[in-house]
Amino acid sequence: MIRFLVDAQLPKRLTRLLTEAGYDALHTSDLPEGNYTKDREINRRSLEERRILVSKDEDFVESLLISDKPYKLLIVRTGNITNRELMALMERNLQQIIRALSENRLVEVTQEKLIIHE
Repeated sequence: MIRFLVDAQLPKRLTRLLTEAGYDALHTSDLPEGNYTKDREINRRSLEERRILVSKDEDFVESLLISDKPYKLLIVRTGNITNRELMALMERNLQQIIRALSENRLVEVTQEKLIIHE
């Protein structure tokens, strides 16, 4: 089963979208420390539970490339868009994102395209 962990800068609605699509998804607000959960704990949980981290936080890109943490990363680089636009973008591209993450550890989503890092 594909599992996700959605970081604090992204709306909890994204977790619901993933769950309704049939995936196991948690938002950091659901963790014991909530949205104050430290990056190292997010990485630990991602690795232990094999959860794909969904985040806007560039620190996780560096962590993945240098330390091989988190398990996998979907980095959201959409700039300044509304939550409604973000949700529509994610819904529209979800299957392509899932395919890309099944074979790769780092995928970027922008307003225009998906960027797959092998």
